[in-house]
Parts: sequence; structure tokens; C-alpha cells
Amino acid sequence: MKSHLPVVWIGLCFVVLFAVSAFFVQSQTITINQAEVGYTLPYPGILPDHPFYIIKAIRDKFNDLITRDYYKKAQLYLLYSDKRLVMADLLLKKGKTKLAVTTLSKGEKYFERITPLVKNSKKQGVAFPQEFIARLRLANAKHTQIITTMIRQFPQGEEGEIGVVLELNNKIKKDLDTL
Repeated sequence: MKSHLPVVWIGLCFVVLFAVSAFFVQSQTITINQAEVGYTLPYPGILPDHPFYIIKAIRDKFNDLITRDYYKKAQLYLLYSDKRLVMADLLLKKGKTKLAVTTLSKGEKYFERITPLVKNSKKQGVAFPQEFIARLRLANAKHTQIITTMIRQFPQGEEGEIGVVLELNNKIKKDLDTL
């Protein structure tokens, strides 16, 4: 009996520590910045600076070519756009500003392709779900927020390149307002 006593005490200590830490974690208050857009961005996967990124790019192009339904293609473009936004942010944090701008620009160009799909679909008599249109507007707001944050992180004198991407983002916002 005496040999099991230290194991019981250690187990009891872990249970008490876990219960106390769980109590403190639940009792903490979290403040959320009101300017934060409530849109979750996807995990980007490998970045364009990775040697195997070309395989991912080929896969994305292939998926784009075989997807014929306008709604599914719009969802695919939104996913590609969101992923490239996150990739660009990560590349900027790594100090790869040129690659970050290129990636961000490609992402916004994917986003720009969505509104013509929605309009063509309406012309054919098939409307996109209103939830998806609302999601597009929310995604655009999130893109604007991230791009604006990225501009502040750019080295002085190189903000002009990303400013062009922000103008494209604003054009997309105007296009979304017409839907």
C-alpha cells in the first residue's frame, strides 16, 4: 500500500492543477476589436517559396479547368483568393515582399472573377444563394482589412505596389454592391 501512495499523490496534484487552470481559463474575459471582420480564412498549405508549390499550382489550375458549374467555380475562386491572401501575409512576415505582392495580386484577381460568374448565372436563370453573396461581401471586407494591415508592414517606398492591389479590392467591393 505504501508504494502506491506517491503515485496517488501525484495523480491528485495533477487533477487539482488541471481543475484550477480550467477555472482560470474559463473566467478570463476576452475583448474583441470592433474593427475585426468575423470571417475565417483557410489554412494556406505550402507557400509559393516552397519548391513543391508548382505541384499545388498545377492542381489548382486543373481543378479550375474541370469545374464547370458557376457556383462551384465561384466557391473555388473564393477559396483560392482567401488562401493567397493568407500566403501573402505569411510571406510578408518572412520578409519576401515582392513574392507577397505577386501572391496577393493573384488572389485578388481570383476574387475579381467571381462577380462575372454570378452575373452570368443570373442571366441563365440560376441565382446564387444569398448566403454566398453575403459571404462574398464579408470575405471582401476581410481582404480589405488584411491588405490595409499589410500596407503598414511594408518597407517604406514599396507601399505603391500593394496600393494597386487595394484599388482592385475596392473595385471588387463596388462590383459586389451591384449584385
